[in-house]
Amino acid sequence: MTSIITGDIINSRKANNQEWLDDLKEIFNNLYAAEIYRGDSFQVEIPTVKEALFTAIKIKSYIKKHKEIDVRMAIGIGKKGFSADTVGESNGEAFVNSGKAFDNLKKQNLLIKSPWKEFDEEINIAVGLALLVMDNWTPNSAEFVKASLNNLTATQKEVAELLNISQSSASERRKRAGLEEILKLEKRYRKLITQKLTT
Repeated sequence: MTSIITGDIINSRKANNQEWLDDLKEIFNNLYAAEIYRGDSFQVEIPTVKEALFTAIKIKSYIKKHKEIDVRMAIGIGKKGFSADTVGESNGEAFVNSGKAFDNLKKQNLLIKSPWKEFDEEINIAVGLALLVMDNWTPNSAEFVKASLNNLTATQKEVAELLNISQSSASERRKRAGLEEILKLEKRYRKLITQKLTT
């Protein structure tokens, strides 16, 4: 089993391309295989399926810290099939599911499609609710989420120091970003996907 994230940048022309491209490359440098194409679209393979939603949330935080742009993503989970030199030339169930989910990105900016219908229904309802907050992250909120996800063991005080802001500002940004609830969702995803992968 593997997972494929297919995505593109919303309103990419409204921001400095090089800045968000550099951010995407920073994330992708630590991942298994990734490809940026057509200027503002990308595809990345996350072989550890449990990490897929965490990675998507992280990508969202990196992009939303830039004003006026956002990102649409579809996570496809399934068997890999053919493995080529680049992620764009590979294929299999995970790629098909990612493509199908991406084609259905109309009302929300993040969807998950797996071989398990009941899993998809439950997790996509939860993701849709989380997006009510995530789609409205300000650059400050997104920056806080990014720093927190990159330093998961750091205390709020340490994240505040990293961002050079007061602890009260950090607390406010954490609350406004809905970070605690989003991390609970991510933990729930891990639990559900682990159950599916082991049965």
